[in-house]
Amino acid sequence: MKIVLTGSLGNISKPLTAMLVKEGHEVTLISTDTNKQDQIQAMGAQPAIGNIQDLPFLIKAFTGADVVYCMNPLDFTARDVNIWDRNMDNYIQAIKITGIKRVIVLSGWIAHLLNSVQPEKKYEALNDVAITFVRPGPFYSNFYHLKDMIRQQGMIVSNYGGEDMIAFVAPEDIAAAIAEEINAPAATGTKIVYVASEELTCNEAAQIIGEAVGIPGLQWITCSGEEVKQGLEATGVSSEVAGLLVEMQENMHNGKAQKDYDLNRPVLGKRKLRDFAREYAVWYHQN
Repeated sequence: MKIVLTGSLGNISKPLTAMLVKEGHEVTLISTDTNKQDQIQAMGAQPAIGNIQDLPFLIKAFTGADVVYCMNPLDFTARDVNIWDRNMDNYIQAIKITGIKRVIVLSGWIAHLLNSVQPEKKYEALNDVAITFVRPGPFYSNFYHLKDMIRQQGMIVSNYGGEDMIAFVAPEDIAAAIAEEINAPAATGTKIVYVASEELTCNEAAQIIGEAVGIPGLQWITCSGEEVKQGLEATGVSSEVAGLLVEMQENMHNGKAQKDYDLNRPVLGKRKLRDFAREYAVWYHQN
């Protein structure tokens, strides 16, 4: 199959590209970085260098594809989250114009609960297209953003935590789930696929990370959304994106995210948090 992937050589798209090329698919990988071109070619994929905000470029990249994988990176410094939201509009226009019939969309386990943006709802505009929304839980790699907090405060603080049960996920397991979905017979209409690697309370996750980095008894403390928003803004996150992140996390704390997930629980992936924690500890002590 001819498959177009977005996400450059990121945590998901890089292993996904390797998997699909190995399976014999003809893969085009979209990246904004010209410096990634040689690396993409070395993996056996065709680079398409451009920006997903450029609709003519996106149309050209999508033309002739059997399947497209759409992900939408969030710019943490963006003053207008609607720019992020409008990327989905570009995807939808390009899919319509090129006649793509199979689409895999990287969403999130709280995407359908958001009020400020509604990325999945936009795809209702597509008729006669098989759409799979892949909804992963919080990434293990999010702990990289918490290094300074863990080191300086000796705890993790957010507006979810404690005994909240979270479906954490490794990006590699997301890539494997997407590859499996691409290779599966296309379903009609819309399909939801949740992806998780390990289900843990936040305190259990903090304990694993804490033991790995030498802070036994590391706690994951909950505080108000306003406190979290202020803390994010102090680190350079825009007020608009901070508000979106707080909204996402509130849906993990109030149990709404877990409700639909529990009704559609996936087979858990192979990579567990302790596996990640060993690598994280090496990075933590080097940075």
